[in-house]
Amino acid sequence: MRKCLSFLRYYLSVYRRYISNNVARALSFRINFILLFFVDLAFYGSSFGSVSFIFDHVDTVGPWSRQEFLFFVAFMMAVDQIHMSLFMMSFWELSSDLREGRLDFSLLKPTGILFPVFFRHMRIGSMIAFPVPWVVMWYFGSEIGLGFVDWLCLPLFVVLAVALILVVEILLSAAMFWTFEGVGINFIRMQLQSISRWPDFIYGYLFQKTFTFVIPVLLVGSAPVHYLLGSSSYMILVAMLMAILVVSLLVNIVWKIALRRYESASS
Repeated sequence: MRKCLSFLRYYLSVYRRYISNNVARALSFRINFILLFFVDLAFYGSSFGSVSFIFDHVDTVGPWSRQEFLFFVAFMMAVDQIHMSLFMMSFWELSSDLREGRLDFSLLKPTGILFPVFFRHMRIGSMIAFPVPWVVMWYFGSEIGLGFVDWLCLPLFVVLAVALILVVEILLSAAMFWTFEGVGINFIRMQLQSISRWPDFIYGYLFQKTFTFVIPVLLVGSAPVHYLLGSSSYMILVAMLMAILVVSLLVNIVWKIALRRYESASS
């Protein structure tokens, strides 16, 4: 137990350094820092506006009403906000690190390789907009009558959703060790994000099964929101947890193979 706490304290201390470095860098470009906030607001506005426009013409989409669907959108915006703030930049930096040999510095650090690669780069400007999706989620959650236990579970569900999309993307990013150019991989990754931003029932049977059980991105938002709305049993959350576990194991295996493929700047 003491060893685990020491391990955790060490990684937290490293992560605090990452945060302070990213804050200092972000504040040195103040206009860009402010613009990111408005870009995120425009992204949120377009997402909610698109769904609202659809419901101007129909009463329900699948089993969901306007309030239920907008609650799902707010949930996914909360997931995206955390993802964009803390992890998104790392996937773009990885491509450059591989191409220019800078991954050597991460390999030399006294941490697991995935920690400096995927936790070092942050988009601090996006953190300003952190309350926006949560306020909207609270509003529509109140409209659909979420219970006290549902509200307690909601932050955990957001964390699990971020964890699932993150491990899927980390697994996909290992392909950069073979392509050496990450633009194509990153665009595939962004398309998977786009798929996850819509509920599973809008897709056809084959597409739905593929992106639920093979590439489980539809579990990111659909699993917790279906459970919160009472349209699925707890087994859908079990499936989500199993997907996180299985993909995490695959990440561990595939990244070990990928690192053997890496040709460092010194080789």
